[in-house]
Amino acid sequence: MSTTLQARTGRELQRYENHFRLVAGCIPYRLKQNVENPTVDSMSKLEVLMITSPNRHDLIFPKGGWDNDETVDQAACREALEEAGVRGTIHDTLLGVWEFKSKSKQSLKGQEGACRGYIFALEVTEELELWPEQSSHDRKWLNVREAWKLCRYDWMREALNSISVLLTGKPVRLLTVPEISENTSMFCLVKSSGTKCVDNAINALC
Repeated sequence: MSTTLQARTGRELQRYENHFRLVAGCIPYRLKQNVENPTVDSMSKLEVLMITSPNRHDLIFPKGGWDNDETVDQAACREALEEAGVRGTIHDTLLGVWEFKSKSKQSLKGQEGACRGYIFALEVTEELELWPEQSSHDRKWLNVREAWKLCRYDWMREALNSISVLLTGKPVRLLTVPEISENTSMFCLVKSSGTKCVDNAINALC
């Protein structure tokens, strides 16, 4: 008899650190095999999975609260399962750590609503037909260059660059910032997949 998967609710187990709510997420990906043209470049083979955001038309990557009964990579995998309905193998290397404010707290001053997000790469091995938050999130596979154009937030483009470098050795080189991009508050990339910290304006929701 199959067990129905359910998403976690509530914040009783939510982790906090120095006034930051800790968040974990991932970019689910696959390397598409092009049988018609096996010599196609590796970036053209890289596809990422994005999901719809409730009450909005833009696409995002799965992420959510990191609870105190799980590791950060377990939290990222759980969010991918709950929001995008996928399972897979997560990379040990972080794509980056970002600090930002939640959507509901954007207008407040100080650190209220501040989040620190840990983002990983997840190689998808299974796509479920039914998943816990299916009614709130549709999903769509996109080439990494297509995904770049649909990113509303700078942190998403930074993460796409990181996953592209990690898997193909090349960054996503698109010079123009998409018109969909929003600029509201200034936050920063705390730690990238490399060793250099980037002082960068990014916006995000959690």
